[in-house]
Amino acid sequence: MRKILVIALNTFREAARNKVLYSLLFFAVVVIVGSLAFGSLSVRDERRLMLDLGLGGMSIFSVVIAIFIGVNLLYKELERKTVYTLIPKPIHRFQFVLGKFAGLVLTLVLQILVMALTLFVVVKLKEEHVGKALMMMTVLVFLEVLVVTAIAVLFSSFSTPFLSGFFTAGLFLLGRSVPDLRAVAGKLGGEQPVLATLLDSISRVVPNLRYFYVSGTEVSGQHVSVSGVFVDWTYVGSAALYALLYVSLLLILAVGLFSRRDFV
Repeated sequence: MRKILVIALNTFREAARNKVLYSLLFFAVVVIVGSLAFGSLSVRDERRLMLDLGLGGMSIFSVVIAIFIGVNLLYKELERKTVYTLIPKPIHRFQFVLGKFAGLVLTLVLQILVMALTLFVVVKLKEEHVGKALMMMTVLVFLEVLVVTAIAVLFSSFSTPFLSGFFTAGLFLLGRSVPDLRAVAGKLGGEQPVLATLLDSISRVVPNLRYFYVSGTEVSGQHVSVSGVFVDWTYVGSAALYALLYVSLLLILAVGLFSRRDFV
């Protein structure tokens, strides 16, 4: 555990020195603050537009940051050959992978907190009371980013940054489209059963990221919106369990693949 913590802190310090991350975080903050101005342009539902833009910006930029760092996480160590000096030491490969993942998660936690705090301040400026909903939204965004980070680490364990980024972004888009894939599969069931089966199979294998971005969708037959009713902590808990199970599976696969790599 101590070795994993040391690697995690070292990874966090490296990420903190990355200027690209600060650029992405800056643009995320600009988008969130800009939601205040865009919200004021809405004649009817200023609150909804402001929250939707702020939450959307926080979610997308968090995912972009996770992909950007995650796909380079293990490959960079191989490219700089630092892994050759670490692995021969009494550090197991699973400790190396988990430490890198933990360091990246710590970096993302701080970035998400900055964005969430910015959105909270923007909302308070309009004297809106969405503290509880905003807390749940922030947790759900973090859970989604956690799954995306694990996917990026998985691909980074055996592929190049470009391909890892491409595959991770593709799975993210598929994950956000799981309900749509299932709906299309249901409509094609009688006409094109092969395609319908393929789409249904894909929707069951990829992570259902719509669990974590619920605004504008239906949960248990109830329309959920950041401007009105939102999910409760029971739903957030079930989403957290789903994310942790999926992340555990992805990390097990990443450790297995990374353990098979030959560094000689």
